[in-house]
Amino acid sequence: MSHPQPDPFRDVRELIRSRDRAALATALPAGEGTAPWPYASLVLVAVDHDLSPLLLLSDLAEHTRAIARDPRVSLLFDGTGGLAQPLTGPRVTLLGRAVKTHDERLERRFLRHHPDAEMYAGFRDFNVYRVSLERTHLVGGFGKIQWIEPGELLAVPPLPDLAESEEGIVSHMNDDHSDAVQLYATALLRQKGEDWAMTGIDREGIDLRQAGETARLTFDTPLQTGSEARGALVGLVQLARKR
Repeated sequence: MSHPQPDPFRDVRELIRSRDRAALATALPAGEGTAPWPYASLVLVAVDHDLSPLLLLSDLAEHTRAIARDPRVSLLFDGTGGLAQPLTGPRVTLLGRAVKTHDERLERRFLRHHPDAEMYAGFRDFNVYRVSLERTHLVGGFGKIQWIEPGELLAVPPLPDLAESEEGIVSHMNDDHSDAVQLYATALLRQKGEDWAMTGIDREGIDLRQAGETARLTFDTPLQTGSEARGALVGLVQLARKR
C-alpha cells in the first residue's frame, strides 16, 4: 500500500497563516536622480486561502505611496518569538506585488482576522491590497535556508467552494457553537481565557482570536472538499472532550 509523501512546506504555510502581522518592505522614492531606499514598516496581515497576503493600507502611509510607484514588496513573517536563541527559529519572507482590490470577500476575511480595523476600514483613504505571491525565502534556522517557488509552497491548492462558504461557517460556529470554539482554544491548544472566536477556516486548519491573542488549529489532514468542513469541526469537538 502506498503512503502519501510528506509535505515539506506545510510548516512554512502554517507559520505564514498563524501570524497576524508582518514587516513590510517597499521601495521608498528618495529624490530626483537618486535610487529608491528600502523602507520597512509594521503592518497587520491576513492570508487568503491561496496564501496571498491581505493588507489594509492608508493612502497617506509612506509604504502605500511607495507601492503606487513600485508594487514590488516583501513581507517578513517571524516565527522566532519566545526562543532563547531567535536565530535558530524560522522566518519566512514572501516576495510579490501588492495590488489594490475591491473584492468584498477579501475585505471581509481581513476584517474577521482584525475586527478592530472595522473602526477605520470604511474611511475613504483606506483600501485592501492583495499581494500576489512570486517567491518565498525560508530561513529555518542556522544553515536551513532555501528559496521556494509558488508551486512548491502551494502543494495543497485552495478549495474555491470553501472560500465561498467560509463566512457562513465562521458565523455559524461563533453564533451557534461558541462553546465548541472555546473548546478548540482551551482543550486542544491549551490557550487561556474566554470569549475565543473563530476568524477563518481553510483546508488545512482554523484561525481563532481573543482580543489581541491569536491561535491556529491545524487539521490532521487537509480537507479534500469544502463539504468536509462540518465533519472536521465536529471531529475536533469530539477530540477536545476527550482531553
